[in-house]
Amino acid sequence: MSDQKIPPSAYRLFETDRYATFVTVNPDGSPQVSLMWVSRDGDDLVFGVEDHRVKVRNLRADPRVTVMVEDEGNTPEGLRQHLVVRGTVTFEGPGIPDRFAAFMDRQARRYLGTDYPFDNRLSPTALIGRVRVRRVSGIGPWAG
Repeated sequence: MSDQKIPPSAYRLFETDRYATFVTVNPDGSPQVSLMWVSRDGDDLVFGVEDHRVKVRNLRADPRVTVMVEDEGNTPEGLRQHLVVRGTVTFEGPGIPDRFAAFMDRQARRYLGTDYPFDNRLSPTALIGRVRVRRVSGIGPWAG
């Protein structure tokens, strides 16, 4: 299957403070779920994370991820709109503390209205994850 792109109708979801649900696969095959800040960078999704997190261990073993972003609106039938992106993740870092801090400042301004306030701001183990979109679905104007 060829890669899909995030349709322009979904761009607005990445300009708000809507959190994304990330689903990775644990070694035993069970799902691991995280609530994350996520942004769009061209046709990819990007996020910040520390190297020691379970989701990173899972993604290094199996780079597949499912990301779901809930919209604030409903369809005319009353169903909650949401975007589902399936893709694969690559990481930049560790050892990129200045780049991570700048990236997380942009994220925090969107989600918190301030620069990134947390202790791991200049962490030497921080990563920037990039989701290459493979498939887009969900309920809303972006669902083919």
